Amino acid sequence: MAEETDAPGILRILNDVILRTTAIYTDRTETLEERLVWMRKRWEWGYPVLVADCIQGGGILGFAAFSDFRNGWDGFRHTVEHSVHIRDDARGRGIGQTLVATLMEQARGMGKHVMVASIDAGNLPSIRMHEKLGFSRVALMPQVGCKFGRWLDMVMLQAVLSDAPPG
Repeated sequence: MAEETDAPGILRILNDVILRTTAIYTDRTETLEERLVWMRKRWEWGYPVLVADCIQGGGILGFAAFSDFRNGWDGFRHTVEHSVHIRDDARGRGIGQTLVATLMEQARGMGKHVMVASIDAGNLPSIRMHEKLGFSRVALMPQVGCKFGRWLDMVMLQAVLSDAPPG
């Protein structure tokens, strides 16, 4: 579980992803205060913010969190959408898969029914990782994003976390 002291490491990863990849459809980097507000909001909702921290003092290797799907409309109360981002030099080592699997367990424990992932269609490693965890492709949304002077397609995947009826 992340702590406020992890915010600078999370912010470094986030801003690197924003500046160098199409994983997040924005060009605007965040400030430390904005990231702290983001973290505190999830905690206020009772939602986890997870970090992968290098035991040997290498800092934060990745982070993951989820929030309400579609701004928390009541009919979507059993569905969450997550994000996971890994430091550039730590990708491909299973850290993202571990973080997402842990998020899935957390969501199940909270009675969530479905977890959604929205991934840039060009991010094949992330799509494959999600599919290994049981996510299924449910939509391709052509040209819904724009970054680096080009249109971007988004793939939506979902995992059903529980067979329980709505409560």
